Amino acid sequence: MNPVSFRLEEIINIKILQEIQDKFAEVTGLAAVITNAEGKPVTKPSNFSKFCQYIRSSPAGLKCCMNSDAKGGREAMQRREAVVYTCHTGLTDLAAPIIVNNQYMGVFLCGQILLPDSPMHNPQVIWERNKRLALDREILLERFKEIETTTENKIKAAAELLIIMTNYIVEMGIANIVQKQLMSEMKAKTELERILRETEYKALQSQINPHFLFNSLNTIARLALTEGANKTQEVIYALSDLLRNSLKNSDKIISLQEEIKYIKEYLLIQETRFSDRIKVFFDIDDQTLTTKLPSMTLQPLVENAIVHGLEPKKDGGILRITARRADDQVMIEISDTGMGIPRSKVEKLLIRKDMNSSGQITGLGVANVHRRIQYHFGEEYGLKIESRLTHGTKVTVTIPFLE
Repeated sequence: MNPVSFRLEEIINIKILQEIQDKFAEVTGLAAVITNAEGKPVTKPSNFSKFCQYIRSSPAGLKCCMNSDAKGGREAMQRREAVVYTCHTGLTDLAAPIIVNNQYMGVFLCGQILLPDSPMHNPQVIWERNKRLALDREILLERFKEIETTTENKIKAAAELLIIMTNYIVEMGIANIVQKQLMSEMKAKTELERILRETEYKALQSQINPHFLFNSLNTIARLALTEGANKTQEVIYALSDLLRNSLKNSDKIISLQEEIKYIKEYLLIQETRFSDRIKVFFDIDDQTLTTKLPSMTLQPLVENAIVHGLEPKKDGGILRITARRADDQVMIEISDTGMGIPRSKVEKLLIRKDMNSSGQITGLGVANVHRRIQYHFGEEYGLKIESRLTHGTKVTVTIPFLE
């Protein structure tokens, strides 16, 4: 399963970050701010100099500051340690990367100081470097006089404390990510259990007595054989097998080969209704047949293609079912040349909780099929729906290759 991507603001309370930053600035006397991976501040600046506040009062100055912060953060990220660098105004800054689960989340920045041997002590150098920002020269130089000159030893001590602070932030981030993932897994498990309970309830509603139902179907099939109605017998046996599978195997993992078998039984029944109006083509790579997936994953999608896509179309159309292996994944496509789905509905299909399951044997909607796949295999798997009105719909099912 691929790691889930987070933003710094999502895994650590900004109020806590602000408190850490304020304490650091208070102890060191340095200006400080924490930015996200894009260089955008997520905290309010602490102890910022009047010079830097004036620079940032200009839109051009603020943009240069953010770009400078992002550049310092990237350098710190590449080196994976605290680094000392010169910002766009000529001041000395420190940057320590915040890396959680090997993902760069942002950077803890501090500084706004001058080293004793810096050429920036010359006012003319300061003006030449910053005159492009269209700020008042006298105000700029007056505020620059308040910039503190700091020794190299103080910079090193600040860097050590900065590392301690960022490590603490990283530990909090990891703990919060673990908590979020556990909550997500618990929510997914609860949702699947709800789906299975609904499925079992619908099955109980429909079966009355499954043995009576299957025995009756078998009796009718034998009667059809006696009367020479071979096609009728074939359809009845297919229906019996399909119902037995939907009632007993809704929570099981089966092979793609078994799933294709149930689809063909379902299509055999539909062929008696639509005759030549709907043509079906299978293109299944033999390498994919042994892979595993939840039972009755594809049948509801095939049924949707027929009932909502092809059946309303006067001339019918074509249904294609393909399966291909791509490295450690299997891509299954169910496409039709039917009515298509409006874009506004496509966007909602995978997130709706109460799907219209009319006509579906298992009572499972498209959204529930999507969630079942994600529960079993992870959030990087599931359904993708593409559709054009009057041209048709394609549903791509992505699952891991599991033997």
